[in-house]
Amino acid sequence: MLPKDPAILLSYVNMKLRNNYASLREFCEEEHVNVIDLCSQLDKIDYEYSEKLNQFV
Repeated sequence: MLPKDPAILLSYVNMKLRNNYASLREFCEEEHVNVIDLCSQLDKIDYEYSEKLNQFV
């Protein structure tokens, strides 16, 4: 289960991407997360996914 707080969610997802996954798609598939919902939640705090950096910035 993902954290509900957006700031904690951001930290959690970026850590997972950095340490365990080569892409957001891979993370979402393995963790059973809807990519659109995740991006929408983080967009609310002005973060978007960067493929180049493989993190939300």
